[in-house]
Amino acid sequence: MSTQRLDQFSNQRYLNLESYRKNGTPVATPLWFAVKDQRFFIYSIADAGKVKRIRNNPKVRIMPCDVRGKPKGEWVEANARVVDERGAALGHDLLNQKYRWMKRLGDAFSRFMGRQRVVIALDLI
Repeated sequence: MSTQRLDQFSNQRYLNLESYRKNGTPVATPLWFAVKDQRFFIYSIADAGKVKRIRNNPKVRIMPCDVRGKPKGEWVEANARVVDERGAALGHDLLNQKYRWMKRLGDAFSRFMGRQRVVIALDLI
């Protein structure tokens, strides 16, 4: 993997995740992310559309963006997968370190609302 493709995400707070509907239509979503050992971690509500799309088709694209999804780099292809409990713990730890109180507040709200969450790992192709 070229370091340039990975370096564009340095010091960024959001990435655009482009997943695909069954008919092939792309859907881009700005998300928080964390990186460890060239693997990206994001999280979502378990029954969100992006999770359903990833389970149907693990091929995605990502790029750094702002909170509204405005591009700040180039698209990079990746494979996405919902991780197991151990991977989820790692992903949440990394995201908590990066986003601190904002992530913890979101976690508390999700627990209060009874929303199940999943962590997704993204491996660049």
